[in-house]
Amino acid sequence: MMTHSPAGAGKSSFDLIDERILSRYLTLEKSETLLDAACGPGHYTLFLAGIREPGARIVAADRWWEGIERLARKVAQDSIPAVGVQHADMGSGIGLASGSVDVCLMATVIHDLVEDGTDQEALQEIARVLKPNGRLAAVEFKKIAGPPGPPFSIRLSEEALAKRLGAFGFTQESVSDAGPYLYLTMFRLRVKR
Repeated sequence: MMTHSPAGAGKSSFDLIDERILSRYLTLEKSETLLDAACGPGHYTLFLAGIREPGARIVAADRWWEGIERLARKVAQDSIPAVGVQHADMGSGIGLASGSVDVCLMATVIHDLVEDGTDQEALQEIARVLKPNGRLAAVEFKKIAGPPGPPFSIRLSEEALAKRLGAFGFTQESVSDAGPYLYLTMFRLRVKR
């Protein structure tokens, strides 16, 4: 069990995001699986569970024990069968089969991974679990002075994020304003030939 909390543990950007953007880009079809990577306390997970098509599944994973336990209790209490909760460190293995995920959400986490120096391993693991042509939705803080959000120096611009993810086989498909402080970028994992 981890004795210290990862960067950003206990914080959520969910109250800052325009939920209509999530609904537009992350409504799951009936047989799709979404991974909420580094889900924290699960605010995004619970919202997406409420808008998914019947039959769609969500896996919420984080290395922060307290957040995962809190989310697991909420899922059990509210009887949300479409959500699976697991403890996982993105950089050392998520515990999902290769090519088993249709969509991955990384909400305000990539800047923390870059700051911690664990982004390479984590993004490689995300690419591994995504299906060919799988989608990655990355929510990040705009490259503007805060608060709210992390220090300006560790925020990622849309261009810097696209360049970083491009190294792992992701192609940027769209960038959307997701509120006064956030943006959402949709990527697709290129099929290797």
